[in-house]
Amino acid sequence: MTDSFFFFYYILPLLTLLLSITISSFYLLKSKSNSKLPPGPPSLPLLGNVLWLRQSLDNVESILRDLRTRYGPIVTLRLGSNPSIFISDRAIAHAALVERGSSFSSRPPPRPATRFLSGNQHNITSAAYGPLWRLLRRNLTSEILHPSRVRLYAHGRRWVLGVLLHHLAQQSETSGVAVAVDSFQFAMFGLLILMCFGEKLDEKDIKAIETANRKLLLHLGKLNIFAFLPRLTKLLFRSRWSTAVELRRKQKELYVPLFESRRRHREKDQKREMTDDDNDERFVYSYVDSLLDIKLPEEGGRGLSEDEMVALCSEFLNAGTDTTSTALQWIMAELVKNPEMQETLAEEVESVVDDKRGQVEEEDLKHMPYLKAVVLEGLRRHPPAHFVLPHAVTEEVEIEGYVIPKDATINFMVAEMGWDEKVWEEPMAFKPERFLSGGSAEGVDITGSRAIKMMPFGVGRRICPGLGLAMLHLEYFVANLVREFRWEAVDGEDVDLSEKLEFTVVMKNPLRARLIPRRNT
Repeated sequence: MTDSFFFFYYILPLLTLLLSITISSFYLLKSKSNSKLPPGPPSLPLLGNVLWLRQSLDNVESILRDLRTRYGPIVTLRLGSNPSIFISDRAIAHAALVERGSSFSSRPPPRPATRFLSGNQHNITSAAYGPLWRLLRRNLTSEILHPSRVRLYAHGRRWVLGVLLHHLAQQSETSGVAVAVDSFQFAMFGLLILMCFGEKLDEKDIKAIETANRKLLLHLGKLNIFAFLPRLTKLLFRSRWSTAVELRRKQKELYVPLFESRRRHREKDQKREMTDDDNDERFVYSYVDSLLDIKLPEEGGRGLSEDEMVALCSEFLNAGTDTTSTALQWIMAELVKNPEMQETLAEEVESVVDDKRGQVEEEDLKHMPYLKAVVLEGLRRHPPAHFVLPHAVTEEVEIEGYVIPKDATINFMVAEMGWDEKVWEEPMAFKPERFLSGGSAEGVDITGSRAIKMMPFGVGRRICPGLGLAMLHLEYFVANLVREFRWEAVDGEDVDLSEKLEFTVVMKNPLRARLIPRRNT
């Protein structure tokens, strides 16, 4: 008998019986005060939470679409003691995230797993809206993601591109078919490791860190159960919690030596500066360097602990690799499925880049409008995340005639907004030309500050700080991949665009393609 079976079929009915009177009384008392909440189906808070924890993303999205048809574009579900509100309308999302941004920019109270994996909410994604969040986000955006800093890692992008092209060519020569997803993930991870730790690690070490991170990411979905009666569920699902603890221990074991290595590099660099030795190459400031420099004024001016640095570095690597590699695979899949679009893009690249040159360089990208259109359409049609991370309301707010109570959890349906038939003609079709001059989406603002038409990076104060870096990486790698190879469907196989939820929404069946070299190099 599995622990899941035991919980849901024995413990849960008993708990429901014991708590039914209390819950019903609570619900009756609250229903009057919550009469101005957005509409939604009736449910008991605790029971609703357990049932929803058992749903897959596919089921949740399908249910939410049905609820939208019945109740409208803003729906309330009772998934715990505080209501959870789901918004699928662009105008309502803009009103919340932009017009009322200060009220909608916090995070829900952390679940046990969130608290454990985020260094007690000392990372950017989980920190409540306030001084700590501002400090950590400002550090990332000004010290690492500022355009002047990003340019310093151009050598890293060239290095990773060379590794990626070599891997793909080897696969193609060996088996005649390239399964690109692992190569994409490895390349993005190697690049983000360089930016994070300031070192070009060998492939074995990159793979070890990538594997540790990915195992922990994929285990996260199994930790949702601890949001419900955490003391009890930790007893009933001990193995799940123990696995999470062990995976984080392994991650820390890999990270901490890199922290120490960076400290030694910094000491050597300071000595070189004192001796003014210009013969030694200066290292580029890394994310770990910035974390080592942080002091927390709200906590007595202390520095970050090792656990907090592990949480921040894990966040940096995951946010910069999984979403980008997922988007890259979706875009290349569409270009295989639509070879005429791929050829249009290849012609644009060749018109900008001299054939004798090795790689497409970053300064070339601004002269490639069709490339940008392909990337934007890929993000619209296949957003790596179908929901942004949940927001929390810091004060009672009225929106669209409804009252949103303080501490309510707000969820925004990213994919639905990018597929809105009121905005997008044939929303499920892949049509990059809509983003070109004269197209219906010309000049679309993906930050959503003016109006929301698509929001693959979120919108408002919690918008993804790596938006610019992600766009650079997608444009740079797509351009070079199409320049080096003609990507063709494998004989007898269709490109399957079915989805599957992992950490992001990935291709259920990874892209398989025949790669035909375009250049004799």
